[in-house]
Amino acid sequence: MKLAISVNLRALNIVKEMIEKKDELAIAVTKAENGATIIDAGIKAKGGFMAGKYITEICLGGYGKASLCYFDHDGLSLPKIFVSTDHPAISLLGSQFAGWRISVEKYFAMGSGPARAIPMKPKELYAKIKYQDSADSAVIVLETSEEPPVDALNYISKECKVSPDKLYAILTPTSSVAGSTQISGRIVETGLHRLVELGFDPLKVLYGCGQAPIAPSHPKATKAMGRTNDMLMYGGETFFMIDDEDDQEITKLLEKAPSSSSPAYGQPFYEIFKAANFDFYKIDPALFAPASITINNMRTGNTFTAGKINPDIVKKSVGL
Repeated sequence: MKLAISVNLRALNIVKEMIEKKDELAIAVTKAENGATIIDAGIKAKGGFMAGKYITEICLGGYGKASLCYFDHDGLSLPKIFVSTDHPAISLLGSQFAGWRISVEKYFAMGSGPARAIPMKPKELYAKIKYQDSADSAVIVLETSEEPPVDALNYISKECKVSPDKLYAILTPTSSVAGSTQISGRIVETGLHRLVELGFDPLKVLYGCGQAPIAPSHPKATKAMGRTNDMLMYGGETFFMIDDEDDQEITKLLEKAPSSSSPAYGQPFYEIFKAANFDFYKIDPALFAPASITINNMRTGNTFTAGKINPDIVKKSVGL
């Protein structure tokens, strides 16, 4: 079912604003050989917190808001991002979720953002939220430290059924400030995706918000990846408002929802990743969840919570 909401067209407005403010945001805007627009937010360009905030809202398909503030918890002080959305299924799963593996010859990057909603990557997730976009422009966010070759850009535009000059690719290395900011900005999506993995219907989720500290940068990609994951699974908090006739379903979900439900919980992610020979598929998927999840059932008025922030591991992760 195609809805009037277009995450690509809505996000494109934010992209155009970024381009207008490119000097202020310390980003670089170039054209690829095929006409696609490339926005570098941290490879050669400096980027920063504000670029990361804009990219978070682009990832949300323009149907969510992000703000920067400060995280102060039990002696731990770090920058923080707060995210909210009134369209959680579409903005978080239909747009923000990093569900598109871009692999063309030797180039690889995880693709997230609204472009996914046109070819529906992955289709089973879009079937659950009953959404597909049909825009004539596509906006994709690539977590990468390399500029995509023309073949990769052509592949993306072909999959999205748009001409290459209507493709906008935003590049965010994990080790950059903008990259770290937009990863922490995925905290609410992380929570909703975990609930869906446990069998909950995402269309019952009416509102969502959350916050997570932003990881200090590290020049090594695997170390940076470890820190950014720790911000979510040990420092991230989420809140959802749902409509469900059964409170018991919520309480059962919450037993397995926070990251602390995983047997792998308890060490900085880099150490877990290293022990798994840097293979994501060897890591318990239950670990990829917020530290804390709170759910308000609007049908009954009852509120439930599970998990808590673990500042000691966050401190260890960032070397404090």
